[in-house]
Amino acid sequence: MGLLRGGLSMALAGSSVLLAAAMNSLPAGADAEAVDVPPGVTAGVAVFDRRTGTFTERLNPDLQFRSASVVKLLIVLDYLWNRAPAYDIPVADRARLDVMLQSSDDSAASYYWDTLGGGDIIDRMVPRLGLTHTARPPASHPGFWGYVAITPADTVRIYRYLLDRAPAPVRQYVMGNLYQATRCGTDGFDQYFGIASVFDLAYSVKQGWSGFQNSGGCAIPGKAAGVDLVQEALHTTGTVGTDDRSIIAVYTLHPDGTPYGKAYTDLTRLTRGLNVPGGIRAPGSWHTTYGAGVRVRTAPNTSGEVLGTLPSGVDVLVSCQKRGQVISAPPRTSEWWAYLPKYGGYVTNVYVGSGPAKLPGVPDCQ
Repeated sequence: MGLLRGGLSMALAGSSVLLAAAMNSLPAGADAEAVDVPPGVTAGVAVFDRRTGTFTERLNPDLQFRSASVVKLLIVLDYLWNRAPAYDIPVADRARLDVMLQSSDDSAASYYWDTLGGGDIIDRMVPRLGLTHTARPPASHPGFWGYVAITPADTVRIYRYLLDRAPAPVRQYVMGNLYQATRCGTDGFDQYFGIASVFDLAYSVKQGWSGFQNSGGCAIPGKAAGVDLVQEALHTTGTVGTDDRSIIAVYTLHPDGTPYGKAYTDLTRLTRGLNVPGGIRAPGSWHTTYGAGVRVRTAPNTSGEVLGTLPSGVDVLVSCQKRGQVISAPPRTSEWWAYLPKYGGYVTNVYVGSGPAKLPGVPDCQ
């Protein structure tokens, strides 16, 4: 996911990334110490229960992060703002906006950033939505939409506007697209980390990533970053549960050189540990994978159609395992294949876990 116009992807460094602000006081039951942040990761978290009107998790809610593609929510809202009462969207714009929201297309974001006035989009949307710590990109990078500063708390405010105050056509259009988020972004990165990995059934997502040099496992060739100035960013935002009960915003920064698969796993592990009312956890057990280019197939053999490729070293959810073709990759050999429900396919156990050929505690597929 490029941060910037023209395909250039950058990651801000040091104090330029973390424009620190005072942390909100926590309500009862929302203990920052309860959020399990992986070593070396800087995180900001907010989980809001719309049914009770309270936060169940808050960690650094007003810490500013570069937005990456989460800013696309503000871009589409600014586009729609003055289109009442019908909120008609021309065919060409609908095509661009759909792919921007579902597959995080950067070209579409750059098009609207330019045509709608760049940083003026942010200046308009901040008072409209009552945002408190969101700001346009720095003066040194005015065309770089991914440099918009945003916080977990402001992200919750954006979703609360969409769900509670936006005109029905706006809410239905934007949330409808977020519910149809594709696994693969148009830049070749797998965007089913965090919320999309952890929860089953009803969820919507708008993800963000930047600074990673290698593709996240999708078949589309990833675009290498033009410049990497230290910190890789990975964010998961969206809603979970019936009637979008919980709003989740998790922002993370990772040490320079962190592989995409490790950041993917660290963010997902953090998300797994959150208290999310109404969220239905996907069934199964989590296992670490090994190796690069591990393929997910429709059947437990190498004749099965390839459904996708795992980001290197990610944790995967396994619901069952099935006997199939014997695969040998010394020092491991196995006839067992793990079924990954989030992918709808199988991977050989040779690359899953580090113990016996058959995963302990995982049932046979029926």
